[in-house]
Amino acid sequence: MATKQNILESMKQAGISLGLFAVIATAIVAVTFFVTKDRIIENERLALLNSLHALIPANRHDNDLYADTILLDVKSLNYRNKPVTVYRARLDNEPAAAIFSVTAPDGYTGAIKLLVAINTNNTIAGVRVISHKETPGLGDGIDIEKSNWITSFDGRSFSNPTEKRWLVKKDGGDFDQLTGATITPRAIVKMTKKTLQYFQSNHVIVFATQSKETKAGK
Repeated sequence: MATKQNILESMKQAGISLGLFAVIATAIVAVTFFVTKDRIIENERLALLNSLHALIPANRHDNDLYADTILLDVKSLNYRNKPVTVYRARLDNEPAAAIFSVTAPDGYTGAIKLLVAINTNNTIAGVRVISHKETPGLGDGIDIEKSNWITSFDGRSFSNPTEKRWLVKKDGGDFDQLTGATITPRAIVKMTKKTLQYFQSNHVIVFATQSKETKAGK
């Protein structure tokens, strides 16, 4: 029969083993993170560039969309008090379009991150959902891979439809809602409208402001 001392010794050894395992596991995770950190950042940059270029194709700009950016502290567009990033497209040094990275806070299951691209003539070049937590089979129809609903913004402006009709049809507007899901598209229509409202009134400021890289001395 094991003595009390033997039991305590066994418990001590087990504790030491668990502690060593935890240290080793933590070290492995840390090393893996540092080894792959740059690759993850680069993959995220490439994924964002693909989305930007899907909205504003290469033949519409000759600048670096990823570098020609500004941060806007706009209360109506900010999410959790964080400034909005705007990517600016230029062709022959002339403004072509602006792509706003905004977040609709009132999706059905949480915030919906969007890219809203607006041409200099105040028409929507396109909208894309970057991330969301909407219900699969219902709200996820906002993904371009799942349906073409998000393309219903293409070419829209405040003359098509009028500003008052920038609502889903259930609310008396012109935009379709998804089958079985109204809250999700309502949130996107609302945020896209706010973004267009801001750009229409401030497009000169959007393109005149120096990029954040320039401000940082780069």
